[in-house]
Amino acid sequence: MDETQDLLRFPVGKFKMKLNPSDSELKTWVETIGAFPGRLRALVSRLSSAQVETPYRPGGWTVKQVVHHLADSHTNAFIRLKAALTEDSPVIKPYLQDAWAMLPDSTLPVSISLDLLENLHARWHHILLHMQTNDWSRGYIHPEHNRFISLQEFVAMYAWHCNTHYGHISIVAGKP
Repeated sequence: MDETQDLLRFPVGKFKMKLNPSDSELKTWVETIGAFPGRLRALVSRLSSAQVETPYRPGGWTVKQVVHHLADSHTNAFIRLKAALTEDSPVIKPYLQDAWAMLPDSTLPVSISLDLLENLHARWHHILLHMQTNDWSRGYIHPEHNRFISLQEFVAMYAWHCNTHYGHISIVAGKP
């Protein structure tokens, strides 16, 4: 993959988990998740109808598909969080994100998923704000990666996920 394609796929860089993140880093990730729906809605509201139907890169999803993907992905993330907080190292259920992006609900207006994300993130953020120190070491087993993912890594990964897809939509927003 050439450098331009890499930048289009990963506008904020590839995810890298820092070992032993500080409390300040955790707080930043939690706040990213809390603020994301408002930031996303503000960005998407500036786009024309044509831009919403525009892919962020050749062969990539349209803005509409990205927004609906965020709702799908973050709904799964919320369920994974709750499972990790209430079960001992549960094995989570993966899903086929590319197949989900092609289902009929991906043609709905983006406002449907923006509304869902606002409400979902309000609940998600509330739980993250009320987690105890020992909760961050809880987690789940991801069968595709065949390893334990702590809630520290989870929150870092989803903060990155928010920023990456925001970057994708920003690419389209920068195009006339």
